[in-house]
Amino acid sequence: MLIFSIIVILSYLIGSIPNSIIISRAAKGIDIREHGSGNAGGTNVMRVLGWKHGLLVILLDALKGVIVVVFIARLFYYGEMPFKNATPFDDFTFVQIIAGVFAVIGHIWTVFAGFKGGKGIATAMGMLIMVATIDMLIAVGVFAVVVLISRYVSLGSIIGAIAVPLTLIIRENVFNSHIQNYSTLLPFVIFLSILVIYTHRKNLIRILSGKENKLSFSKKKY
Repeated sequence: MLIFSIIVILSYLIGSIPNSIIISRAAKGIDIREHGSGNAGGTNVMRVLGWKHGLLVILLDALKGVIVVVFIARLFYYGEMPFKNATPFDDFTFVQIIAGVFAVIGHIWTVFAGFKGGKGIATAMGMLIMVATIDMLIAVGVFAVVVLISRYVSLGSIIGAIAVPLTLIIRENVFNSHIQNYSTLLPFVIFLSILVIYTHRKNLIRILSGKENKLSFSKKKY
C-alpha cells in the first residue's frame, strides 16, 4: 500500500508542476495568469509570449504524462497491488494508467498554484501516447488540422479529445484491429476525454458566442 500511495502522490506532484508559470516568469518576469485568457496553460503562453515559449510549455506538460507512465509507475515493482485488480490489464499497466490519471488531475488542479492549473490536454496527450499510441497520434493529427483551419486551439483540443475514443471504437469494430484490453481501455479513455472537454467548457461557450480568441503566431504586448 505504501508504494502504491507514493506512486499516486508523486504522479500528482509531477503533474502539478506549473510549467507555464515557471516559463513565463523566467522568460519575461510575468505571471501568465494575469495575461491573455488567464489560463496557466501552453496555449495562453503561446498567445502572450509567442509560439516558441508556448510550444516549450506544451512539450514540458506532455513530458509530465510520459514521466509518470514510464518511470514513476515502475516503483510498483518494489511493492504490490493494495487491492484486487479486476481489469483485464496486467497490474503494471493498470498502475501506469492510475499514475497518468493523477498526473492529469495534478495539472488541472495544481497544488503549487492554488489548485488552478491548465486544462490537462498536453499531460493527457503525453500519458495516452504511451498507453494508446496509434489512437493518440491520430487524435494529434485531428487536433492539428482543426487548429490550422479554425485557429481555435480550444476547439482542436475538444475535437481531438473526442477523436481518441472514437478512433478506438472504429479500429476495433470497423477495422477489426482486436485492440488489447479494448473493453477496459475504452471507458478509461472516455473518462479522460470527458475530463478534458469539461475543462474546456468555458472555451466552448465562447466559441459558440463568437468571443473565443483565435491563435496568432505573433506575440502580444503585455
